[in-house]
Amino acid sequence: MIGLNADQNELAKFSELAHRWWDPLSEFKPLHEINPLRLDWIDQTAVLRDKTVLDVGCGGGILAESMAARDANVTGIDLSEKALSVARLHLYESGLTVDYRNVAVETLAKERPASFDIVTCMEMLEHVPDPASVIKACAALVKPGGQVFFSTLNRNAKAYALAVVAAEYVLNLLPRGTHDYEKFIKPAELVTWTRQAGLTSLELAGIQYNPISRQYSQSHDTSVNYMLRTYRPI
Repeated sequence: MIGLNADQNELAKFSELAHRWWDPLSEFKPLHEINPLRLDWIDQTAVLRDKTVLDVGCGGGILAESMAARDANVTGIDLSEKALSVARLHLYESGLTVDYRNVAVETLAKERPASFDIVTCMEMLEHVPDPASVIKACAALVKPGGQVFFSTLNRNAKAYALAVVAAEYVLNLLPRGTHDYEKFIKPAELVTWTRQAGLTSLELAGIQYNPISRQYSQSHDTSVNYMLRTYRPI
């Protein structure tokens, strides 16, 4: 994997937990809880039915499968073969169809430029050495007029307190060491990178978590978790 835009420690960390990906009470519980929110947001704004969709950094396939369940033609890519093996195995249980591939997004961008109606890259940018490179590849992969969705974590004191200290050390929502605060991304940085990649921003939405109801909701507060919807001009 020499030369790939990947952190080997990050890959090893998620590969080690891969067998627990579909356990809703495991370390991946937050992904299961946040998935309905991000799925509905994508479907309501881009309409998944009969669309060709690429899920970048798909992991064990939680989002990819849910988009396939809404009649999208989904391809999921990841650099963790263990996570992909879990994702493929889960298809036997769900009966859905997703094309999972162990390939870097930059490599796929050269193979299949302008091939997808929708590209999603959720909770992934903060785990790679060069997020701008991923964004550029996502922009190349989407068709003109298509949409690209991102979600990540803001970089400020509040985000550190809630996403790292509270989530990993107090509430134990995530394994300790899941996030590296230095890799968090400010919204202005993400918007700049998407613009440099030729994408136009359409919507910036915050995500809030209620620890009592354990539910996520969309908000105008982008100080911790947030999502960005963009499109590639025709």
